[in-house]
Amino acid sequence: MLAEMRIQGLGVIEEALLELHAGFTVVTGETGAGKTMVVTGLHLLSGGRAEASKVRNGMLKAFVEGRFTVGKDDAAARIVTDAGADVDEDGSVIALRTVSADGRSRAHLGGRSVPVGVLSDLSEQVIAVHGQNDQLRLLRPAEQRAVIDRFAGEDVGRPLAAYRQVREEWLAVITELSERSTRSREMAQQADLLKHGLNEIDAVAAEPGEDVELTEQIKRLAAVDELRAMATEAHAAVSGAQDGDPDAPGALGLVGEAVRRLAPAEDSALRDLVPRLEEASTLLSDVGAELGSYVENLDADPALLEKVLARQADLKRLTRKYAADVDGVLAWAEDARRRLESMDTSEEALAGLALRRDELAVQLVAHATEVSAARGKAAAELATAITKELSGLAMGQAELEITVEQRPAEHGDRQALAIDGHAVHAGPDGVDEVELLLRAHNGAPPLPVHKAASGGELSRVMLAIEVVLAHADTVQTLVFDEVDAGVGGRAAVEIGRRLARLARTHQVLVVTHLPQVAAFADQHLVVDKGTSGGVTRSGVKTLDQDDRVRELARMLAGMDGTETGRAHAEELLATAEKDKAKNTGAKRKRAKRG
Repeated sequence: MLAEMRIQGLGVIEEALLELHAGFTVVTGETGAGKTMVVTGLHLLSGGRAEASKVRNGMLKAFVEGRFTVGKDDAAARIVTDAGADVDEDGSVIALRTVSADGRSRAHLGGRSVPVGVLSDLSEQVIAVHGQNDQLRLLRPAEQRAVIDRFAGEDVGRPLAAYRQVREEWLAVITELSERSTRSREMAQQADLLKHGLNEIDAVAAEPGEDVELTEQIKRLAAVDELRAMATEAHAAVSGAQDGDPDAPGALGLVGEAVRRLAPAEDSALRDLVPRLEEASTLLSDVGAELGSYVENLDADPALLEKVLARQADLKRLTRKYAADVDGVLAWAEDARRRLESMDTSEEALAGLALRRDELAVQLVAHATEVSAARGKAAAELATAITKELSGLAMGQAELEITVEQRPAEHGDRQALAIDGHAVHAGPDGVDEVELLLRAHNGAPPLPVHKAASGGELSRVMLAIEVVLAHADTVQTLVFDEVDAGVGGRAAVEIGRRLARLARTHQVLVVTHLPQVAAFADQHLVVDKGTSGGVTRSGVKTLDQDDRVRELARMLAGMDGTETGRAHAEELLATAEKDKAKNTGAKRKRAKRG
């Protein structure tokens, strides 16, 4: 949940601290006081788009800081640790977003700088913001399909994941088959060039790193006399017979003489040097043997040099055409072989691809059918649940229907899939089109919700959808931004009642202008605007009971300065508390019976 949020320099808010609790928290205030900046701050913490226009005039940056509490082993905690940050012992983590006056923004999590996308990933696990923009998005067909999928959960998620995996391979095979069929002449020409190159490379039969080895061998053969003289003289210096004198001692003989002279010494300091001299003697003996072997095996054959030079010329012909070195030439050949496999335009190859396409289509139909069936079942359950909610929102005769129909494929659609004799479009989210229809009253035809509902009714429909979906939501914190716009009277009371009911299982934060909704809150925050020195500033404060009565009276048509207004506000609070207590008692009784 969101335990605390601090805002600095955002819009009209100079500085504000929101200390939040579990349950139902409401945010109210005069029009223009900056209530929406609270939601703007939450959007920024959720990785939303940063806008320079939101930075308060006269300030270089806007800051939004949130302290979230997460479980030690849940998905949110894993996102934090994967970002290199730590979750505190009490399960809390600090998220910070800064927006500069030039529009640039930075994000921090747990004291570490992170990409903004990390905050977005975290917010998906801990907070969901529902606002008027979300209502508009829900009118789009793709969003309506997403509503069904979210409500259905894994019943749609599992077959949809399998569908997407098969569809990806199916489309790849279709594309490859089309390319091989339509570009057969061009691909045949490319294949001939690749085959010619492979034949040329295979004829040389180069080995990895061979060009480097040949270069070293050529250097050795070209300087064989100089190398033999060097090695011979070094061998004599080590083993003896220097300057043509067979009796001249070498390093090995001199070390042996030193061992013979020190071995009888009675001084332990001298005797201790003997093993080290013997070790040196062994090493010199090995070096001498290797030098002798080098001289014996040093080949001065001119024919060998010519052969090696010819081999080097063969390799250079390849490196001039295909890559900078032999290893690159071999890599080119390997890539050419892979490309040739995809350029086979023979009848057998095309028939094999067509067969694979048809096999994948059968699998795709099975997965798409399973997805459609799961969506149809979820649509019926969701429509019933939303209709039930509408009855409590002063729309007792309204009935919501959710249709799930397969989208027909258009002429020439390359993603067409045959299901039950009909060509349907196999999109990334399945073959279904989902539409929310509203029957406003008995006898009325079902129409798309934006056509069947008035402004206030649309707000209630969207709130009913959000309340129902909230129970299917895995996030703990739900934010509602003036979703009660255009609503009043008894419907407003029902909205407050439902939000209070939702707060039994979630942390609920609501920005509202309705006193009937605010009365049901467990905690009441007010965004207060004031002017000092010609500068307008807003802040947020938590209201006690007396302040809350005054705020509700103000919301009741500006009656905060009258006894009548206070009486109405107190009555509204008492009614809400009584309703919450009754519902809590009923819940306890059901729990005991269970």
